[in-house]
Amino acid sequence: MPAFRPGLEGVPATQSAICDIDGRNGVLTYRGYPVEQLANHSSFLETTYLLIWGELPTGEQLRRFEYEVQMHRRVSFRIRDMMKCFPADGHPMDALQSSAASLGLFYSRRALDDPQYIEEAVVRLIAKIPTMVAAFQLIRKGQDPIQPRDDLSYSANFLYMITERVPDPMAARIFDACLILHAEHSLNASTFSARVTASTLTDPYAVVASAVGTLAGPLHGGANEDVLTMLDQIGSEDRVEAYLERAVAEKQKIMGFGHREYRVKDPRAVILQELAEELFDRFGHDHMYDVARRLEKAAESRLGAKGIYPNVDFYSGLVYRKLGIPRDLFTPIFAIARVAGWLAHWKEQLGANRIYRPTQIYTGASGKTWLPIDTRSSGAGA
Repeated sequence: MPAFRPGLEGVPATQSAICDIDGRNGVLTYRGYPVEQLANHSSFLETTYLLIWGELPTGEQLRRFEYEVQMHRRVSFRIRDMMKCFPADGHPMDALQSSAASLGLFYSRRALDDPQYIEEAVVRLIAKIPTMVAAFQLIRKGQDPIQPRDDLSYSANFLYMITERVPDPMAARIFDACLILHAEHSLNASTFSARVTASTLTDPYAVVASAVGTLAGPLHGGANEDVLTMLDQIGSEDRVEAYLERAVAEKQKIMGFGHREYRVKDPRAVILQELAEELFDRFGHDHMYDVARRLEKAAESRLGAKGIYPNVDFYSGLVYRKLGIPRDLFTPIFAIARVAGWLAHWKEQLGANRIYRPTQIYTGASGKTWLPIDTRSSGAGA
């Protein structure tokens, strides 16, 4: 019997050519390209193409992909009507999971061996997920959703749909870089969920819906909301050290710190911090950034020897807040980006599929005998 490892830590579950992480040196690459290069020079849709099809596109391939995504941004009025029935106080991640799954009803043809079907599914999901996130944002405020604008880029269009204003080009560029940084990260929990679902040969909409449900947990995508809550609780720079000491003494998790893969500062956090400073220089400072920087410095002194440093969630919330994005949309935006990675893994899984069926180590009772109900003693609660 193989050794039991909680959370499958360190257990290889697949072979993949999509993403590589060097956690000791803080290096993250997509298809061999350093994420820093992609964030600085690529676009989200170009990076999406790279992740899913394996190579950077030519100019003509990228123009065609951008056009196809642009032409499929709109969603059926039936999906919008369904979303109007969702509770206004429901979390946007729950709305997104339901909406993503519903796409399978509208595009029910399943032809996983047809390259055209795969391409069409990729385009629909990349194009429509942002529209559904933005639609629920306005619907829950009692407003009709804003239709996508064909003259705006992928990122600019999303910001327009949730803020009802055409964004500053710099803000749209920074948001696009954020999507690139969140697009893929190897076999994390939601990507593993996507690959397990994909291995059953169900449709890609169910694959994405299952991954969205996994991403919603606070130990995965939900942490970026909690970072701002933590910074608000600290309140000011002079309270940082006391907060940190209390959290360490009480063995509380410090949100935005630590990562199973990294023993140094997450390379995405490095870039996000630079993007935050760029935003503050242009649109005004956020004093919570000063609290965050002091917390990072104090935590490095207190916890750095244990390999606990800021991860991708630590600075992303500060960037999104400065862009005018509501806090409970942070994780749906994570999903918008990560759809690219999920679909890359879906396509790769189809290429050499075998359904996932891990084993277990049984720890229950044995040798019991069934008894008539009137002879049983009182047991555990129902």
